[in-house]
Amino acid sequence: MKRENLTEKILDIKREKDWTWKHITTEIGGMSPVLVIGALMGQMKLVKPLAAKAAKLFGLSRVEERMLNEVPCRGTRMPPTDPLLYRFYEMVMVNGPAWKAIIEEEFGDGIMSAIDFNIEFEREPNPKGDRVKLTMSGKFLPYKYYGAEQGIPEYGYKEE
Repeated sequence: MKRENLTEKILDIKREKDWTWKHITTEIGGMSPVLVIGALMGQMKLVKPLAAKAAKLFGLSRVEERMLNEVPCRGTRMPPTDPLLYRFYEMVMVNGPAWKAIIEEEFGDGIMSAIDFNIEFEREPNPKGDRVKLTMSGKFLPYKYYGAEQGIPEYGYKEE
């Protein structure tokens, strides 16, 4: 079985049982719903205890449970063709240079981690139509200036 087939099986069971993601993530627990859903959709891995809970919930085989615990090949084709996913891509294309400038001015020469990272979603009521509120928080990782001589900063933290 390929990982994509397991994702389709999980989605079929979700549809058949008329489960919501909220129900599923509450039953499995243990970490952020984004990570649990990401794992069930083939983009993340579940640690062994959570893979066991997911396997029990979905009635998966031992091999399928082990697949949920494997590190997947992550990512999708770029640019994404799904309109919702494309909007995220568009936000980065249009706003990314400004985000980069602000982060570098505040923190220095580096990146925001997408591994040591948190994200929260919230529904924000609005008279013109409810809004999707995202809160992202990633660890700042400065570039290492390898081979730096004495008196030269070793890392790209903001210089005072």
